[in-house]
Amino acid sequence: MKNMLQQYTHRRLNILTGEWVLVAPHRTKRPWQGHEEERQPKKTIEHDPSCYLCPRNTRANGTVNPDYKSTYIFVNDFSSLIDVIPDFEIGEADLMVGRSERGICKVVCFSPRHDLTIAEMSHDEIIVVVKAWMEEYKSLGSLPFINHVQIFENKGEIMGCSNPHPHGQIWAQETVPVEPAKELYHQQKYFEQHNSVMLLDYLELELKKKERIIYENEGFVLLVPFWAVWPYEVMILPKRHIAHMLQFTDPEISWFADVLSMATVKYDNLFNTSFPYSSGIHQAPTDGKVHEACQLHMHFYPPLLRSATVKKFMVGYELLANPQRDITAETSASILRDLPSLHYSRK
Repeated sequence: MKNMLQQYTHRRLNILTGEWVLVAPHRTKRPWQGHEEERQPKKTIEHDPSCYLCPRNTRANGTVNPDYKSTYIFVNDFSSLIDVIPDFEIGEADLMVGRSERGICKVVCFSPRHDLTIAEMSHDEIIVVVKAWMEEYKSLGSLPFINHVQIFENKGEIMGCSNPHPHGQIWAQETVPVEPAKELYHQQKYFEQHNSVMLLDYLELELKKKERIIYENEGFVLLVPFWAVWPYEVMILPKRHIAHMLQFTDPEISWFADVLSMATVKYDNLFNTSFPYSSGIHQAPTDGKVHEACQLHMHFYPPLLRSATVKKFMVGYELLANPQRDITAETSASILRDLPSLHYSRK
């Protein structure tokens, strides 16, 4: 069966969303004559006077950043979600339906240094970021009108990142968004049928097979999910049942920082470039309910396909039918697993 998956077109089910991905491994041999992105130059200055996010600089709205020395968080100056708006609802014959949505958007500057990414930060520096995420999940989630907290990062111009300073975002809102809601539904459905946590059962299988495991430590596993869509998509999973970050023990905070560093270093080492991606943590909603089926996990969706300049496009069949990939999850995992754990810039 393993050879069949490596040679012939087949479909794989994403157990978290209930959606399918088409895998066509023979297409990796096709020549590429399409568009190639410009290779992004490495940032070389620790402080950029023109950067809105660097310490002591003035942001677009006139606010002056403090001379921060570590992770710095503030409410986004151009928030998509706003906490004070009128409550309204529309509905016309069940055809035009909408309602107001309150929320809060924050920016998380990982480091005061303009030239660093998570892949280049120290273990202790990443721990500070993880603890900041935990505190924001707790404080935002405790607000009575906030029922979901989404922590994420868009890294690189190719991912639409509007500022090169190392930063992520947190969007907290009234309702559970579409993707987390799909995952919660399928996790709950599995729990009711099997009386066990779906992603823990899945991880047990992955740890036995070892085909898609990239790295593991005492508390977490970095792997390419069986149903991965993007060429080098990976996921971080805890080894025990953890519904949200506030359940991390002190060792688990350190282990999570370690596996996060490993994921981003491996990415950079793949094509010797600052590897772009969108990443995000899916965890229990903050709606006051018990989410016993929910298992925390972190997604990484990177666009690069063959090199630092060739990206995967989600177009045509992917937009109109369902996702499709060429390189198999097993091949991607093998490539990432064999990469050095030391960042290429430090060799």
